[in-house]
Amino acid sequence: MTPAVTRRLLLCAGATLALPRVLRAQGLFDTDVVIIGAGSAGLGAAHACARDGKRFVVLEARDRIGGRVFTDVSLGAPFDAGAYYIHWAERNPWRKIAADLGVTVRDENTIPAGEWLNFENGARIERAGRRRQFAELSRRFDTDQSEVPDVSFTQRVADAPDLLPGAQGMARMAVGEEAERISALDYARLWSGDDLIAPDGYGSLVQRFGAQVPVKLNTAVTHIRWDGQGVVVESAAGRLTARAAIVTVPVGVLSRGTIRFSPDLPAVTQEGLGGLAMGALTKIGLRFDGTRFGLPMNSNLWDEIPGAGGVNFECWPFDRNLIVAIFGGDFARSVLSQGEQAAAGIMLDRLSALLGEEARRAFLGASVNGWATDPFAMGCYSHALPGQAGARAKLALPVGDRIWFAGEATAAGDGDFGAAMTAGGAFLAGEAAARAVRLN
Repeated sequence: MTPAVTRRLLLCAGATLALPRVLRAQGLFDTDVVIIGAGSAGLGAAHACARDGKRFVVLEARDRIGGRVFTDVSLGAPFDAGAYYIHWAERNPWRKIAADLGVTVRDENTIPAGEWLNFENGARIERAGRRRQFAELSRRFDTDQSEVPDVSFTQRVADAPDLLPGAQGMARMAVGEEAERISALDYARLWSGDDLIAPDGYGSLVQRFGAQVPVKLNTAVTHIRWDGQGVVVESAAGRLTARAAIVTVPVGVLSRGTIRFSPDLPAVTQEGLGGLAMGALTKIGLRFDGTRFGLPMNSNLWDEIPGAGGVNFECWPFDRNLIVAIFGGDFARSVLSQGEQAAAGIMLDRLSALLGEEARRAFLGASVNGWATDPFAMGCYSHALPGQAGARAKLALPVGDRIWFAGEATAAGDGDFGAAMTAGGAFLAGEAAARAVRLN
C-alpha cells in the first residue's frame, strides 16, 4: 500500500468514524432548541432559529401567543391592553415587520390630540408650572446615563422636593411602580426615538406575525434539568430533550419559582433575577353607548389621587366608543386585589365623578387587564431596583452554555440595555439568544 493510498484511506475512515459521533449527538435530543414562551422574545427566537436552520419547539402556557403584547377585542372594538407604542421606531424590528406584512402604523405626532383636563379627586384643577417641572424631570431622568447615579427615583430628586410628585407620577405611569423602588440609572439607559402606533393594535400585529410559527399552547413548563447533556424540559405535554433552552417567561413568573431548575441556577443568575422586579401598570377598558360627554376623540382626563398616584382616562382612541383607564403602582395592586368586577366598578365610579352620572347611564361593559395579577406575567414589565442597574446583564449571561434567558428584562442595545421594557427589545433579545446557541 502506497503512502498516498494509506493517507486517502485514513482520511476516508476518519470521516466515516466522525459521522456516527455527529449522528449520536443529534440523536440525544428531540430538537435543537426549546423556546419557552411565545411572546415577542419567543417569536424573535423562533424567527432566528428558522432562519439559521435550527430545529426548535415553542411551548406557551397561555391559550394564545403574544404575551404582554395583547390587543383586547372583547368590548367590540380593539384596544392595546399591554404594549401600545412601537418605541424607538428607527431601530425597532416591529416597524419593519409591520411594513413587510402591510400593517398600518402611524407616527404618534400625526394623530390629532383632543383635550387634556386635570382633576384632583374628581375636582377640576389647573396645573401651574407644569412645563418647567417636566423640563427639569427630563433633565434628571431622560439624560446621558453617565450623569445618573444608581439610586431610586426618590433619591434622584431629594434636593428638589417640589419635583417629588412629578417623579412619583412618572414612576407609576411609565414603569408602573413606586418611585422609591426604581433605579434611575436603569431608566436612563432606555433608548429614545420616534414612537409609532398600530391603529388596529400592536398585539394584532404580533398575532399576525406569529400565526405561522408552530406553537404548543396551554403547555406550561414546570421543570428544566441541565445536569446532563443539553436540557430536559418537563411540561404539561410531557418530557422534551434539547441542545438548549431559551426561557422568555417574565421576571415575575421566574421570581415565583414557577419553573424549577435542576441543579439550581448559578449565583450570578440568581443575583440578576433578584435585582429586578415587575411594575403593575394596569389598563381597564370601558365601553359606552356612543355618548361622548362633549369630549373630542383622543382626549385625556388625568385624575390625581393624593398619596396614591392617579388615573389617566384615554377617551375615544381612534374614534372608538371606549375609554381606557390607565394606572399603576401600589394603587393598581390595591384595586386589582379586590377582583375584576370591583376594579371595573372603581374606575367607573372615578370616571363618573369627572363626567357626571351620565357616564354611568351610558356605560355598557368593561374589560380588566391587570398584568400584576396575571399568573403568566405577574407584572407589566421589569425594572431594576435601586443599586441593581447591573442586574439585567447578569440575567442575560448563558447558563452552562445551554440555557439563555431572553426578553424585555435582558434586552440589550449597544451594550447599555437601552431596549429593555419594550416589545421591540424583547424581540431583539430572543433573536440574540437563538444566534448564540451552538449545535456542535
